Amino acid sequence: MTIEETTEAPAAAGSGAGSRAFDVERVLAALTLEEKASLLSGLDFWTTQPVDRDGVAVPGVMVTDGPHGLRKQAETPDHLGLGTSVPATCFPPAATLGSTWDPALLRRVGEALGRETRVNDVAVLLGPGINIKRSPLNGRNFEYLSEDPVISGELGTALVAGIQSQGVGTSLKHFAANNQEADRMRVSADVDERTLREIYLPGFERVVKRAQPWTVMCSYNKINDVYASQNHWLLTEVLRDEWGFEGLVVSDWGAVRDRVAAVAAGLDLEMPASGGRTDAEVVAAVRAGTLDEAVVDVAARRVLRLVARSLPALDAAAASGEGFDVDAHHALAREAAAAGTVLLKNDAAPAADGSAGAPLLPLDSADGVAVVGELARTPRYQGAGSSQVNPTRLDDALSALRAATGAEVPFAAGYTVDGADAGSGTDAAALLAEAAEVARAAGTVLVFLGLPASYESEGFDRAHMDLPAEQVALLEAVAAVNPRVVVVLANGSAVSVAAWRHLAPAVVEGWLGGQAGGSAVVDVLLGAVNPAGRLAETIPLRLQDNPSYGNFPGELGHVRYGEGLLVGYRWYDARQADVAFPFGHGLSYTTFAYDGVAAEVLRTASGADDAAADDAVVRVTVTVTNTGERSGADVVQVYVGDPESQVQRPERELKAFAKVDLEPGESREVTLDLVGRDLAYWHPVLRRWVVEGGEFVISVGASSRDLRGAATVVVEGEDVRLPLEPLSTVAEAMAHPVVGPRIQALVHGGAVAEDMLGMIGDMPLTVVADFGMGGFDRDGLTALLAEANG
Repeated sequence: MTIEETTEAPAAAGSGAGSRAFDVERVLAALTLEEKASLLSGLDFWTTQPVDRDGVAVPGVMVTDGPHGLRKQAETPDHLGLGTSVPATCFPPAATLGSTWDPALLRRVGEALGRETRVNDVAVLLGPGINIKRSPLNGRNFEYLSEDPVISGELGTALVAGIQSQGVGTSLKHFAANNQEADRMRVSADVDERTLREIYLPGFERVVKRAQPWTVMCSYNKINDVYASQNHWLLTEVLRDEWGFEGLVVSDWGAVRDRVAAVAAGLDLEMPASGGRTDAEVVAAVRAGTLDEAVVDVAARRVLRLVARSLPALDAAAASGEGFDVDAHHALAREAAAAGTVLLKNDAAPAADGSAGAPLLPLDSADGVAVVGELARTPRYQGAGSSQVNPTRLDDALSALRAATGAEVPFAAGYTVDGADAGSGTDAAALLAEAAEVARAAGTVLVFLGLPASYESEGFDRAHMDLPAEQVALLEAVAAVNPRVVVVLANGSAVSVAAWRHLAPAVVEGWLGGQAGGSAVVDVLLGAVNPAGRLAETIPLRLQDNPSYGNFPGELGHVRYGEGLLVGYRWYDARQADVAFPFGHGLSYTTFAYDGVAAEVLRTASGADDAAADDAVVRVTVTVTNTGERSGADVVQVYVGDPESQVQRPERELKAFAKVDLEPGESREVTLDLVGRDLAYWHPVLRRWVVEGGEFVISVGASSRDLRGAATVVVEGEDVRLPLEPLSTVAEAMAHPVVGPRIQALVHGGAVAEDMLGMIGDMPLTVVADFGMGGFDRDGLTALLAEANG
């Protein structure tokens, strides 16, 4: 799968009156050491440091939050709150955008974000966030796209490409292994390299290689006891040397512990300002000879390049006085929110006349419909913390439903949400009783439930996965008097549904819908939009079933990633564990059939390096037919399994997907190509990607648990035989193509007693030689190893 590469807006202000253009190399050569060091930290909370003296003029530029909308604070910056943020379109947060599985849509959202960034004189929008959702308890999950790196990487690439097409930059974050808020500024994420390479880094790698974000933001935490901000392996060896990152690395705000070590490791810009303290530390280290000035030059050059590349679009926007189309961006936010809405359940329910009935959704009209739940009137539409956006307008579902139907839909609050006023002094019991009476008189009840902002936010993790108890009590009271219940959820991360889903024939996951989320969910409920959202994270039956349970959020400054590769659906599928709703799941108002699943090897790997691994191509085809009576979209998901491998591999892993729009009765053949990297694993001994030859199972379906067909292909991989050494086991030696037959003959030819055959396989060769059990001594072993290793 490919995403269109980033294309920057044409340079528009390189000369003439008001131009701030400058030559990076000339300026760098003219700067003093002190001035170069000053460039490596901010002027204040949001602005880079300027240099302005005779012969040198480098303006400062502004960077600002957030991933799903501009949070530019005009005055009194406070980092976490809204402060005096300028009005901007609040698009749906990443939890919703991830469920769209739609790179083309996210590219358009990115373009709109880029336009709003540019016209507000901001050079870099601090996002997107693409960290993996390791646990549903992570308080910042609303800001991340998925539990899977392919979705995170593809959608992250689309957002970056869209934003940067407008001549402003992005900051891909938080790099890396930032998967919790508890102790986030110092905890060590203790995770093995293979798990990093296969789960936590590939999304970043995909975005860097395909879209080249202008900046990458390092995370607060340590990775295996080394702070990300001063981790040379992460910031230089992996990010730059391996992946070819060309931009600037900026710290998360307050993430730097040792500024000199950070500069040496590859961190270019510390934010926010340090009041000159860390600038002086850098200068002192150079003067003392403990930091090479050439390293400072490299970092300063990257800062200068960032400033220089941002000026043309910003100056052109300022000169033209351009703005953005508020209505068009609101409409796009509405489209995105509807596209990310997931229909989890839509069972038949008894009709008003007592007949068997049909699925509750879509609603035929608002006749007989009642709405219950304060969240329908007081929407929860974005996450809490540094990403909060001051919306240009705000839709609520109750008003949207009344406007769309022209009906005065009955409403009862049922509960309060984080201080929202549901009525003058009305107590909880009275709210519940009122809601039950409204429900009793209705034909169908829409019950709006979700998580208050106090339950999930940047800065702390969730204590549990449950909805507030008063909301569950409301649902129970409504269901007791009316079986025709539709639950509409508003939450930034998975919530437990197992205890109450039987009470509602229909369940709609609206996530956090952004400023137009109220209208968007009404579009889905009424059938104006056929739901096509698919879960980008598994919804487990219980928190205890989650793979990180017992290893989250850690203790005494360390969090152990004990589940390794088995994150999210990989864990549930490997254990064949029941889940509430599987990864990739989502219903529609129409139906889709899959036929003719096939896979063909077009090209095999040509060698034993990363580039050669990508030479392999497996072409996957499937015909999808809309077998229902409504137009709609389905998401074709391709999973790869390697049933025979030298190392443990997940049962199946998502490697490609495509969203397909079909009219009723329409069929379309979908073709997706897998490259060698999609078949590869990170070899923990060779420390590189390996395509191991043999059979691969290619499964195609509508979720990780709804597989519609599979094909097996045989791929010619590389020889990943490890060299034999004295501590290699007898079993490893027996499997060796050169000396294996001789070892087998010795073992089975009487050199080893029959009662020892079961034990000897795991014994090192040197021990066998010392014991005289294998028919060879130390000298014989030396000769054997020389022959085996050629």
